[in-house]
Amino acid sequence: MMVDASFPLISVLIAMPILAGLAIPLLFKNSQKYIIHYAVIVALIELAITFYSYGLILTTGSGGEYNFVEGPVTILGNFGIDYLVGMDGLSGPLVLITSILTLLVLFGSRDLIEDRKVLYYSMIFIFEGSIMGVFTQLNMILFYVFWDVVLIPMFLFIGIWGGPRKRYAAMKFFLFTFVGSIFMLLAFILIYFNVTPHSFNIPEVAGKIPLSLQVISSVLFFIGFGVKLPVVPFHTWLPDAHVEAPAPISVFLAGLLLKMGGYGFLRFNIGLLPEASAQYAWIFILVGIITMFYGAIVAIVQTDIKKMIALTSVNHMGFVMVGAFTGTVFGISGSIFQMFAHAAAVGIMFMLSGYLHEATGTRNITVIKGLKFTSPRLATLLILGSMAAMCIPIFSSFISEYMVILGAIQVNPIYALIVAVPAITVGYFLWMLRRVVMSDLKPDTKKWDLSNISTIALVLYLVPLVLTLIAPWLILDVANPISTFYAALVSGGAA
Repeated sequence: MMVDASFPLISVLIAMPILAGLAIPLLFKNSQKYIIHYAVIVALIELAITFYSYGLILTTGSGGEYNFVEGPVTILGNFGIDYLVGMDGLSGPLVLITSILTLLVLFGSRDLIEDRKVLYYSMIFIFEGSIMGVFTQLNMILFYVFWDVVLIPMFLFIGIWGGPRKRYAAMKFFLFTFVGSIFMLLAFILIYFNVTPHSFNIPEVAGKIPLSLQVISSVLFFIGFGVKLPVVPFHTWLPDAHVEAPAPISVFLAGLLLKMGGYGFLRFNIGLLPEASAQYAWIFILVGIITMFYGAIVAIVQTDIKKMIALTSVNHMGFVMVGAFTGTVFGISGSIFQMFAHAAAVGIMFMLSGYLHEATGTRNITVIKGLKFTSPRLATLLILGSMAAMCIPIFSSFISEYMVILGAIQVNPIYALIVAVPAITVGYFLWMLRRVVMSDLKPDTKKWDLSNISTIALVLYLVPLVLTLIAPWLILDVANPISTFYAALVSGGAA
């Protein structure tokens, strides 16, 4: 049984940013003077509603059920399309980090985005609303609609505000992710026609999908979600997109867009296809481990700091996949926690790469020298951000990664080999910091540092990581009920 929401909080979280984004061209057609003020106010209201919604999930745990739902409202009954949204321990942390990152991206955009602001800020809110739709929509067709709508603002972000190869990167991103989504849609259609009564609503088809169809759907979902996460070999669009995208958009790209893939694996592969996930978990875990090692090893040889951070994301998303398919409470909760923590950690790193380029005119690690002398604030935050990305135990990213490793070892002690990945990650971040921050100053290097506002905005990325280190229950009390439920499903599928 699902708990009906007395007020359409989720619908407001989806609709408000989309409507606010559509209103921007009308409100700021003649003057853009107060556009950033408008954007920040909208983002703050959205964040306040998100905090309230998350508080409801935190205080009304309901096991494997959705904490509250809205709908279903029939849209096209003959085609099984209903408006049905809900939030639980999987979607809650992702909705929360979406609102937080949107506000922080606005602060960063104030310094780094100068052109076509009306379109830019409009697309930011359409992106936010669409992502909210992905994380809360319980009808598979409308989930697919939101999934693809997200591509539009991201395509424009890269194609308009990107670097020299922006058209190539934008087109490559769009083709990879759109083609991947077609495989996902095919799985939805197969499920609809092979489950009685026919339905696209996730709660109505759960537990009714035969094993043969689960196996086929698992393969299709692997392609659809694997492109987005991304996993090897579907990852090649990611470095190009990150290198060309402006720094604030890289925050969205790594912090939120990649999480769509992790969310999809957990919601659909684990939640809807538990028997297939149990039987073929070793394949998914193996792909996750390969992705982890690939991202970590290839990052070592990068000289562009932004590309290095992008490959770090591939590494960390491998942890998400491994945690999900362990089928353990530790692994699944760690996977959810990892998505939340990684979003904040990678967010500050991409923003710092943007400011680093502004300060030095380059992102080449071998060229930048003596940052501690020229930009002490930037250097300090680069060290702290790197520590968060390295999962050092002063930030909650350590807890999430540790939980995934424990969950993997519970399944098979041989998976202990993944502890080598954090060691590699520490190695290339320390190499970067030694060259960029701790090296001697080059002669005639001009000094430049972050403004007070930019410094505060960057520090805010670290606040969720410190807060959830001190009080990890803020995430785990929300994630554990759904993790326990999913672990029981997978355990039953393996029986």
